[in-house]
Order: sequence, then C-alpha cells, then structure tokens
Amino acid sequence: MSRNTGEPRGTALGRVVRAGVARRRVQTAVMVLTTLLSVAAAVLAVGLLVVSHQPFDRAFGRQHGAHLTVQFDGSAVTAEQAAATARAPGLAEAAGPFAVASVRLYGDGAPPGFAPPPMTVAGRASADTPVDRVGLVEGRWATAPGEIVLEKGSQLPFMRTGTVLTARQSPGGTAERPGQAPDGRSHGAEQAPDGRSDIDLTVVGIAESVGESADAWVVPGQLPALSGARAGRPDLQMLYRLDRSATAADVDAGRAAVAASVGPGAVAGAQSYLDVRRTAQENTAAFIPFVTAFAALGLTLSVLVIGIVVSGVVGAATRRIGILKAVGFTPFQVGRAFVAQALLPAAVGAVLGVLLGNGVAVPVMAELATTYGTAEILIPVWVDVLVPAGVLLVVAAAAYGPALRAARLRTADVLGPGRPGRAARGGGARWAGRLLGRLPLPRPAALGLAGIAARPARAATTAAAVALGALTVTFALGLGSTLVAVKTDGDPDSAADVTVRTLALPGGPPSPTDTEPADPAAVAAALRAGLAGDGTFYRTARAHVSVAGLKGGTVLVGYEGDSSKGGHTMVSGRWFTAPGEAVAPTRFLRTTGLSVGDVLTLSEQGRTARLRIVGEVFDLGGQGMTLRTPAASVSALGLRFLPSEFQVVLGGGTGAGAGSGGDADTRAEEVAARLDAAIRPIGARAEPAEPAKSSVILAMQALIALLTLMLVAVAALGVFDTVVLDTRDRVRDLGILKSLGMTPAQTTVRVLAPVGVVGLVAGAVGVPLGVALHRAVMPAMGRAVGTTIPPADLDVYGAPLLVGLAFAGVLVATAGAVLPAAWAARTDTARALRTE
Repeated sequence: MSRNTGEPRGTALGRVVRAGVARRRVQTAVMVLTTLLSVAAAVLAVGLLVVSHQPFDRAFGRQHGAHLTVQFDGSAVTAEQAAATARAPGLAEAAGPFAVASVRLYGDGAPPGFAPPPMTVAGRASADTPVDRVGLVEGRWATAPGEIVLEKGSQLPFMRTGTVLTARQSPGGTAERPGQAPDGRSHGAEQAPDGRSDIDLTVVGIAESVGESADAWVVPGQLPALSGARAGRPDLQMLYRLDRSATAADVDAGRAAVAASVGPGAVAGAQSYLDVRRTAQENTAAFIPFVTAFAALGLTLSVLVIGIVVSGVVGAATRRIGILKAVGFTPFQVGRAFVAQALLPAAVGAVLGVLLGNGVAVPVMAELATTYGTAEILIPVWVDVLVPAGVLLVVAAAAYGPALRAARLRTADVLGPGRPGRAARGGGARWAGRLLGRLPLPRPAALGLAGIAARPARAATTAAAVALGALTVTFALGLGSTLVAVKTDGDPDSAADVTVRTLALPGGPPSPTDTEPADPAAVAAALRAGLAGDGTFYRTARAHVSVAGLKGGTVLVGYEGDSSKGGHTMVSGRWFTAPGEAVAPTRFLRTTGLSVGDVLTLSEQGRTARLRIVGEVFDLGGQGMTLRTPAASVSALGLRFLPSEFQVVLGGGTGAGAGSGGDADTRAEEVAARLDAAIRPIGARAEPAEPAKSSVILAMQALIALLTLMLVAVAALGVFDTVVLDTRDRVRDLGILKSLGMTPAQTTVRVLAPVGVVGLVAGAVGVPLGVALHRAVMPAMGRAVGTTIPPADLDVYGAPLLVGLAFAGVLVATAGAVLPAAWAARTDTARALRTE
C-alpha cells in the first residue's frame, strides 16, 4: 500500500505515468511523431525486402525452376553430348536436351507496321519435366504438330487461345530495310523475298515458366520444320538445377562447369535465374536502399530525440521526483515511471507507424502483384509485429539512462532550498560569458551564447538532432536531383531536341495516312528544308533480333546519319562511330556476360551479324536490354524494321534533350511546331523530345518528400523541446534581464542566437554526411535494378548549393526555436520574477 494514498502502488504508479504524459503535451507529441516515422520507414523497408523476393521464390520453388539455362550450338554438339553435361560437377538435376528455334509469329490483329519479336520456341513433349515444371494457366499442352503453347509473359495482345499464328521463315510484307541514307533516297520501302516457308500453329494453351526458359513450346517433332536453314540440326537447350545457386558466382561456376564438359564454342548462350529474378522485382528493389537509409536515420533520430526529451523531463521534474520518493515510491518505481512515460506515446506512434508503412507500401505491392498476376500482396504480419516491437525496445533503452538518473536522485537533494526552477551556472558558463563579453557582439546574443557553455551536453544533443536534419535535407535533395537526371538521361531516344514520328500514334490527331507510315524520304526532305541548316537530324528504326541464349532476343535500334551529337549519356566507353560497332546498356552486358570490347553475334533465320561493343550506354528503357548500332551493321540480317523516327538536334545542342530548360525548351517547342506544320500533310508528327514518364520514379519522389518532411519535423521538434526546457529553466533570469531593460526583440535574440550558432555548426557537419550517404545509396539503387548510374548524374551538388545547404541546419534549428523565443519575449516581467 502507498503510504499516503491508501491505493495499491501499481495503481498509484499508473496515475503518475498518465499524469506525466498528459501534462507534457509537447514532449508527448515529439515522441509520438518520432516513433511513428521510425516504425513507418522500418516497416516499409523490411516489408519490401521480404515481399520483393516472396512471389518469385515461391513460384520458382513450386515449378522447380532452372537455376541455369544453357543453349548449345546444334552444329557443334549432338543431343547425346548435350545430355552428358548433366554429369558436370556442381549440378544437382538437369532436364533436356530440348531442340530450340528462334521464330517470328504473325497473326491477325497486329497494329500497322508491327513486326513481332523473335520468340524462342522449344520442343517439349510435356510440361512436367524434372526441371522447370511449366504451369498451365489456360488451355492444354501441345500434343501434335501444328499446335503451340505460349508463355504468359511473352504473349502479345493478338495472341489468344484458339488463335492461328504463322511462323514465317523469311520476313514478309512491306518493310523498311537497313542501309538507307537519312533522307531515304536510295530506297524507301522494299518487298521482302517471296520465297518463304510458312507454318501455321494453333495456340492451344497459355503457360507460365517463372524461370523464363522459353517463349513458347511445341511438340519435339515440330522443331525441325521451324529451325529454318539448319533443319535437322537445331540448337539444343539444357535446364539445370545447381548444388549452390545463391549468388552470381555460384551460377557462373555452374556455367563454367557445363562449358568445360563440351568443346570450345559449343555453348551459344546461357541465362541465370538471378537475372530473371532481378528483372521481376526491379521496381520494389529500387525502393529498398533509400527507404532503408531513411529508416536508419529515423531510428537514430528517435534514440537521440527521445533521450533529449526524457532527460529534459527528468531535469524539469526533480522536485516531483523528490515528492514521489517522500511518499513511498522506490527508486525502481520512479525509474519505471519515466520509462513508461516514454513508452506510452511511443506505443501510439508505433501503431500509427505500422498503419502508415503499410499504406505507403500499397502502390508498390500492387505493382509487384501485377507482375506475377497474383492476388494482392501485403506486408507479412510478423513484420508488422516484430518491427514496432524492436523500435519500442530501442525507445526503452534510450529512456533507461535518464530514468536511471532520476531513480538515483536523493530526496533531500531535490527537495532542498533553491533547487527547482533555477538554472545552474557553472564555471564554464561564467568563463564563456566573460570571453563573449569582450567580443563585438550585441549583449543579448553574448548572453545567449554563454548558455551553450552552461549546458554543453544539451547543446551537443541539440546539435546532433539538427545535424541529422541537415543530413536528411541534403540527402533528399541529392536523391531527387539524381532521379530527375536519371529519368532524363536514361532515355537515349529522347536525347535530341525534337522527335519526328513517321507513324501517327494511337489516340493522336487524325492524319490522311494513319494506317501507313509516312515516306522517310519525304519526311527527310521536309526536315532539311524546315531546319535550313540550323541543326541536324538522324534516323532511327527498331527491330527485334535474336541473341543466342537470350529468351525472346532483344530490341535493336538502327541509326542512320550522324547520331554522335545526340547527347547520349555513357557509363563507359564511347558512342559508336562506324558500322560494326554497337553500344549496350548495363543490364544487357550483365545478362549476356559481355563487356566493352567484346564481340556479339546476332542472328535472324540462319543469317548472322557480328558487332563489337564499344560503349556502355545509360539506358533504362526496354528493361535495359536495347542494343544500338548503325543500321548498316545489320544489313546482312534482312531485318524487318518498325516505322522510322527522326531525332532533330538543334544548332548549339542546347535544346530539351540537353536538359537546359528555359529558353532552350521554348526554342525546341517553336521548331517542333514549325516542322509539324510542314510534315503533317504527309502523315508524320513532330514534337519536343521528352523523357518517358516513370510512375516508379514519381512514387519514389513522393515517398522521399514525405519521409524528409517527417524527419525534418522531428528534428525541429527536438530543438523545440530543448529550447522550451532551457527557457523554462532560465525564466527567472529572463525576468531579471527584462527588469533591467531588455526589450522583447532583445529577448528573442538571446534565445535564438545560441540555437543559430548550434545550427550552423551542425549544418557544416550534416551536409558532408548527407553527400556521402547519397553517394552510397544511389549506386546501390542502380545495382538493385541492374544498371550503373553515370558519374555525371551523381555529381548533383555544386559549390553554391553546398554553401546554401550549410544553412539548412540554421533553418531547422530556428524553426524549432521560434515559438519558445516568442513565448519568452511575451512573458511578463513580474510573472517571470515570481517563478520558482
């Protein structure tokens, strides 16, 4: 029983805790918001990390997917030799060999000018094989020649169950052909050879291979007819499960073991399941590095601010602590009361943080669910329980030190005369006051700065909170600037100033030739006349081309004219300058195992072309798998190109594509309008070049802004709480100074001066740390999506910006101190002098 109340001590202690929480509304709000931010960011980071892997890993395990898919050159390896590779060291299971062919499937309903991509078709008698047990989504498996099953991810809009598709052994119809000059004068469109061997295939099923081993499947007996010029000797595919497959090095070791078991040059290509996995989860993977960084910042700020708040509460409640001890509360109960006063608002913040974290995750999880065609994906319940529990443990640990100090205070000391309400001024404060008095500073500012020496620990913790705020602002500004640069530079197709399309886009304004592309030669002549020498242009056209071992091949962009002035962003190497050279993005190089300087072989219906990769281009379009080369480089393939586009580079190279903005953007709009009027009658369209919009980048920017505002608000509230405590401690001093003639404006200067100095120092510390964090997190985000961010897009901090950011600490600190300063300025002198 309590000595005076007659209540059980547990009940009395609960009333003390509730009264303390209710009385200190500012401190309670600070702890709620701080914990809310920490839990929300941590739930989002951990949830994305866990959930991003779950759909793929579960489906891959269910299908017993292939860790390694290898394609062998059918002219160099027999089926028996390919099957024997299953005994190579490090392999757990294998399936195959399956004959494969690269086939283009045409069908009714395709848009005008559309050329279907090459599809990797494998001959398999059954969906249920030891490795890669393909799951049927719709229909049935192929059982006879003339039937085909399509992979769900490779299914085009006009390909449905029951549709009859035609496999053409030679490109047919009207097609733009490579090798033309930019003006198209040598030849415009050309009829493909009439000699072809068409094969009709009826779609009998839609299936899904999580490991993406093929685009379609037919019965084995169908492959010789589909393999084209090398009938009877098609390429062969083997599917492997590895003993160790967790890392890229493990898969590379398995690939090397397979290659060593056959002759040199027998392996035509290979694919790792890790590349497929990375592509499938790239949108969520990109969020994880920066969300994790914000979660760590929020957790650090939580520990710091909660420590400040509880320490301030203990310092302001010393008399109350003495009273509690005098009426019978033990030191343990006193300490527990202060920990509980921190945990109660923290628990409220944790619950709200879980709700916010799950709410922010909804659009990201929806994107992931769409990728796999599954039901709605949610953050696991154990994450919603474990993360807030861990944060609350951290809060308890942060509050434990100040609470222990409260428990150890002696009753006689805290109830003695002169203790409450008076600010102690030690020798350090008096020494600092004398020193500052000699400096040419306003007297109120000098008095305020002397307070830093009076409470150095409080000033240090305030500086740490402000430094974290400045760090956050610097980090967030760098992230936002780099994301804008990435969105612009990551689209080589908009690197010029004006884009001219020779085929009207769906939904655009009507054209007399909406169903057919405009004549490239006529468009080129109109551009030459419209530019009148003020700028240049080059022509691009797209096609799909086969790459050995790469399911579905890749997109190839052929260039005609001088494209070197297009302002393309290179990661390494250089832009191509002659036929036979090509540039490729990072993901293409990693997926194919190539590097700058290597030679790549492309194929199309038995024809081949060799290209030397001379540069790694920054390209986020087409899932980072687009190959770029002069059109003359692939003339031997006889590709069917999609309708052309022309890229216009204005004189001086300072248009929209160059990212200069302002007058240059206006000029690009004016030129585009003039050219559009000239080419509209022939069915083409001109518009200023703009990078493709990215919903993922927009979501990132919104999330960065939200987390930054919350972190800065918490840092400012930490300053606010500290200044409130300091002002209340010194309210009697303020009364004395006011009685001696200090004006409200001078009182405001006295309160804000030390905070401004602390903020300036903290900003000078926080800004370099923010730059360093940005340089660590952005490359990690690039690696998460399989690309390398160019150094130019990382160097977003100029000297003027860094100088300006150094004052971010002053702004954060001042924002937190304005209200307490205003309160101190308005405090009545008589009331301040009566405060004890």
